Amino acid sequence: MPALNEALTPLLLTLKVAAWATLIAFVFALAWAYVLTRYRVWGRETIDAIFTLPMVLPPTVLGYYLLVLVGRRSLIGIWLEDTMGIRLIFTWQGAALAASIVAFPLVYKAARAAMQDVEHQLEKAARLLGANETKVFFRVTLPLAWRGVLAGTMLAFARAMGEFGATLMIAGSIPGKTQTMSIAIYEAVQAGRDDVANFLVVLTSLVCIAILLASGKLLQRRY
Repeated sequence: MPALNEALTPLLLTLKVAAWATLIAFVFALAWAYVLTRYRVWGRETIDAIFTLPMVLPPTVLGYYLLVLVGRRSLIGIWLEDTMGIRLIFTWQGAALAASIVAFPLVYKAARAAMQDVEHQLEKAARLLGANETKVFFRVTLPLAWRGVLAGTMLAFARAMGEFGATLMIAGSIPGKTQTMSIAIYEAVQAGRDDVANFLVVLTSLVCIAILLASGKLLQRRY
């Protein structure tokens, strides 16, 4: 099947990009959700608004911000390339970074809501028994909040798979290197390759529907 052969490369690349993006978003979102729900942080509302901003900003605006921050002419971009040999523009790593920023709010909001529902008395009891903050988090908070965290992480993975605007601006559309499924669909439609576009659309839709159903089941069990 020609459509299957042409879809395999962007599918594998999309899964790799989405997996790394979700991992990055998961680590940072989990840490910030815990800090903002357990400690008094100055400017908490402002920080929360900034973390939620990728949900409402156009992806192209996020892509532009990333170009300014980590582009080849930016201070961060020059430092990364000169000191660590890391180049984010027109690479799959750049696509993963862009997708992680877009997916971050989904993990963050779900994790924060789940952690707010955890009884603080249980955490206090663990501390009285000698547990430090790390043990309290991994043995009390996270086990009690895992359903909400996992549901948000699954939604973040689906969002990372479908990211288009920011990814295109940062990584471009290089077949086999940075062309993810959403970009491949766009390119196939532009080229009149309806068979490839239809196959990619159906495949992406099925994966996203499965993730939404699974995350919905997790949230229902939580309540």
